[in-house]
Amino acid sequence: MQIYKEDVTAIRAELAAGLLASQPHVSPKYLYDALGARLFEAITELPEYTPTRQEAEIFGRSMADIVRGLPADSCLIDLGAGSCRKAAKVIPLLRPAQYLAVDISVEFMGNCLEALRREFPGLAVEGLGIDFSQGLSAEAIQTMVPSDRPRVYFYPGSSIGNFHPSEAEAFLRGLILDGGAQGLIIGVDMVKDPAALELAYDDPLGVTAAFNLNMLLHLNRRLQSNFSIHDWQHRAVFNVAESRIEMHLVARRDLSVAWPGGERPFARGQWIHTENSYKYTVASFTALLARAGYVVSGVFEDSQEGFAVFVARP
Repeated sequence: MQIYKEDVTAIRAELAAGLLASQPHVSPKYLYDALGARLFEAITELPEYTPTRQEAEIFGRSMADIVRGLPADSCLIDLGAGSCRKAAKVIPLLRPAQYLAVDISVEFMGNCLEALRREFPGLAVEGLGIDFSQGLSAEAIQTMVPSDRPRVYFYPGSSIGNFHPSEAEAFLRGLILDGGAQGLIIGVDMVKDPAALELAYDDPLGVTAAFNLNMLLHLNRRLQSNFSIHDWQHRAVFNVAESRIEMHLVARRDLSVAWPGGERPFARGQWIHTENSYKYTVASFTALLARAGYVVSGVFEDSQEGFAVFVARP
């Protein structure tokens, strides 16, 4: 596994700037430390969280059609690979020459790669520990993938919804311009009943709340801040106008959070914006892909039309 060295100073500056903004915010990438990655895996098992099962239905029914026409002997580049379980369903049918797992949570990914090597002993399996949320580094990909090997990007699980639509468009365009994409398989959560969406992001067991609150512990390590999770509560709301779920951490009391070189007071009820999850229609996401430079070759929906897998090429 190759891990690109983090710029600790830049990370602390980013976090401090977000906390000091007029509307405090933290990038959702900081939800995914080792514990956060495991908590998200637990979220995908909850009955209220439907995208994982809906996507699994699509993969189980349509995987042969999904991979049909994609470049042979390619490198399958798995963005936000996590446990690599979804890629394990693609590999037998796509038959890539190489698999490259890309994830910010390298602690979680390492053991998963070993399991994948045992499952597919003839496959070249690599890992790249990098934050790709601001775009995929051309240099990083070039060091891992031979220049003459076709590149198929796999981005399941609807994480593209964490980007503002304009950012999603720029990110996907970058996969072509910087990442050399010759194929794309991407999962997208669809617009559905707001009450069901809010329940999916605020489950009765409190797993999503734990996932969101764990970000504060991650910030304490990254920023050397003094957040106490007992002072905050999780909130998830559907913003109809923006077609997105918003996750917030809301202060339970008046308090102040400090870190080396900075401090921020929070009034009771004030929140930190931690995640957006945009929801699309088939038409709106097809249009986004077109603006990013792709031609859609297939759209596969589950039986409830709550999730879609798009296949596209530049």
